[in-house]
Amino acid sequence: MSDSEDYVYDEDSGEWMPASELAARRAAADAVEVRDAVGNLLADGDQVTLIKDLEVKGAGQTLKQGTLIKSIRLTGDPQEIDCRYPGIKGLVLRAEFVRKR
Repeated sequence: MSDSEDYVYDEDSGEWMPASELAARRAAADAVEVRDAVGNLLADGDQVTLIKDLEVKGAGQTLKQGTLIKSIRLTGDPQEIDCRYPGIKGLVLRAEFVRKR
């Protein structure tokens, strides 16, 4: 019997397992879940709607409730999303102020 996959020791579980399985487990553990104001899971490319008026610091502009934000990007922080909006560069919103569309 010839098994071409390398086995590695996982210190967390105390088991020997295929290297690919351990890599998949670690990647899943590193993934950050970002949830909107009502608990929906957000992902890169989602569209969100603002649930309240937000004053944008440095832009002198207020984004109104119901404003649609297209194509968000996750930042790795479970509370922040990066997005684009016409006239505002580098807009980062808190996930608690948006709802997935």
